[in-house]
Amino acid sequence: MSSTLLVGVGRTDITPPIGAWLMGYTPARRAESIGDHLNFTAYAFESDGVRSIVATADVCLMRDPLASEVRQAMAKASGVPFENIILSTTHTHSGPILHDSIGGVTPDPDYMENTLFAGAAKACVDAVATLRPALMGIGEIHSDVGINRRQMLQDGTIILGQDPHGTYDPIMTVVSFREPDGKPIGNIIHYGAHNTGSGKNPEITRDWCGVAIDRLEAESGGITSFFNGCEGDCGPRLANGKTTGNYQLALELGGRAAIDAVNAWRSIKEWRADLPMKVITGTIEMPLKKLPAPETLEKEIEALGDPSQLQGLNLTSYNRLNERLEYIRTTEEIPTTETIQTTAISVGPLAFFPIPFEIFSRITLRIREFSPYPYTLSLSNGNGSLFYFPSMDQLCRGGYEVWLFTSFKIHPFADTAEQYYVDGAVKILRDLNDK
Repeated sequence: MSSTLLVGVGRTDITPPIGAWLMGYTPARRAESIGDHLNFTAYAFESDGVRSIVATADVCLMRDPLASEVRQAMAKASGVPFENIILSTTHTHSGPILHDSIGGVTPDPDYMENTLFAGAAKACVDAVATLRPALMGIGEIHSDVGINRRQMLQDGTIILGQDPHGTYDPIMTVVSFREPDGKPIGNIIHYGAHNTGSGKNPEITRDWCGVAIDRLEAESGGITSFFNGCEGDCGPRLANGKTTGNYQLALELGGRAAIDAVNAWRSIKEWRADLPMKVITGTIEMPLKKLPAPETLEKEIEALGDPSQLQGLNLTSYNRLNERLEYIRTTEEIPTTETIQTTAISVGPLAFFPIPFEIFSRITLRIREFSPYPYTLSLSNGNGSLFYFPSMDQLCRGGYEVWLFTSFKIHPFADTAEQYYVDGAVKILRDLNDK
């Protein structure tokens, strides 16, 4: 066994055909053209005989069981253990629908089997096949590509827009790998913001992050991909002052992101080879909210009115409340906690921490502050995607994300969930560092 860091990269095209249903703000939107192609990119790591894979897909999100099924396919094809694989998504709202959506739209089975699963497997096989001794360098830069998107109106209403006073993470990180002789291997761009610049348009696109990917790849010569961070409450800082626009606006912002990514890469001063790769699987125990009495839920359901006249979020609320009522009536012993299993991977001073939520920026900033790793990359929609996870300070403000946090899950997490998650995440990272 060798303690030398080995790195390999594989990438496949997972672009759906024109006419495919797209995942985004509108429930029924077909692709009319291809603005730019979508990819599945996998990075394989090996150190002291242990292998792991960190991968990203240019799609909106993958909920379980889909996320676990794709990871199983990755593990079977590559020989890397399931628990040593992290799978995240870039969260483009202009990629294929991968789960049943509002309006009765369902995933295309041919695309799922022959493009997504096959593409994920091949990318991992190629990544493992190209493992070779590598040096790693890390650069950071302040970037204003993103902005808090929970805009508050005069009356206190929260809408999806741009909030110049809100929290966001301005740090863009570029992780670069090259061979000892200087030959490029690949790059990772990490930043937290929704890829929704073109979220309502008919083009298939990676959105703004695609421009940054292509520019850094051209500059460095290494396969490049994007990993999304705290995008839960952060959107693109579009010129129209909104959180979504059109393909042209996405490309404009992408140019700004490209400049930041290239400058972060150029700022790398140290390249190291003596970097151990470590993997750990841990659990986080999350508190659940005390559920109301059945009579209270019945009144809430009645207040929504005739279900045949409901649509959108009101219809979703009606269905969820009924499911919650049935859950209370049929569950003998209602639990008070829920366990989330998490895989974390580190390479020297760098840690990848997958978060199966659209996580708010304050939470990831806290995790990074208390993490033992100088570079802690939290990955939204990592190894699954449940719903939005707002920070405690935002629960009282309401809004779309808070509604999903409190309403989407049949048995919601307690309002104190953030603190439990931060404590659990930091413990896992410290345990990883101590291995």
